[in-house]
Amino acid sequence: MTRPRDFLGSYRLVRLIRVGHTTQVWEAAKTDDTVRYVLKVLIPDLRKNREEVAQLKQEFEVGKGLKHPNVIKIYEFNTDGEVPYLVMEHFEHPNLKLLLRAGPQPIAYLTNPIIEQSAEALFYLHSEGWIHRDVKPDNFLVSDDGTVKLIDFAISQKQKKGIAALLNRWNKVQGTRSYMSPEQIRGQNLDPRADIYSFGCVLFELLSGKAPFTGDSANDLLNKHLYASIPSVQAHNDNVTPEFAALIRKMMSKVRDERPPTMWEFLKAFRNMRVLKQIPKPPAVRALPKDERKTFNT
Repeated sequence: MTRPRDFLGSYRLVRLIRVGHTTQVWEAAKTDDTVRYVLKVLIPDLRKNREEVAQLKQEFEVGKGLKHPNVIKIYEFNTDGEVPYLVMEHFEHPNLKLLLRAGPQPIAYLTNPIIEQSAEALFYLHSEGWIHRDVKPDNFLVSDDGTVKLIDFAISQKQKKGIAALLNRWNKVQGTRSYMSPEQIRGQNLDPRADIYSFGCVLFELLSGKAPFTGDSANDLLNKHLYASIPSVQAHNDNVTPEFAALIRKMMSKVRDERPPTMWEFLKAFRNMRVLKQIPKPPAVRALPKDERKTFNT
């Protein structure tokens, strides 16, 4: 912040957890000091940026009505002077992207609960009428026992149906390039199958340790989502079953009509097949640097 301060509204700032590209993330408490919260605060240079403030408000508007054990709770959007902030559930665990820095093997024993709970979160979000639009490993927090929380609804969008879908055929192109569906790249109307494509990319990375596509430039990467053949996850991890590798390929089809139509259909298929040929035993101690344990809700 531009100057040290102890409070934002009624929340006492306990500890700065991290600073991202657009926000600061604080651990905070109310005056009774018994419950911890997370405050997401715009960095000083962006506090008057209408688009960034609007995204913070949007995250509140989406999250305030969501009640699911695998979705982060969002309690409040407010301002203190010229400082806008979002109040969220405190869930002090790293995101999936951080956990995969050491490759997929250290967390392979958590593969099934991570997949199932992530899918349950997305299925619930879709059932509430929302498309996440930024499904990526960074937006799934994962605890030591495999409990998952879906986060970050800043660019989530209500699914358009009927006349609204016909009248609004184009969307502003937003998302993260490594995980965007072809229709999202083209700015077309989106439905849950866009998130299903992105989730297929996440599963590929969960099992291989790397995103399915990389590129020499932003356009090169986007063109691979549009036109390149879908890579084989088994080429990177031969412990993945052929059945689950085929399901990932189906999720990542360039043609959305060829993907599972809903997350519920994905869950049904997932629950009737093995993901890994052999499930590793959990390590005695999970090796994660202490500073990375405190990186969440960015």
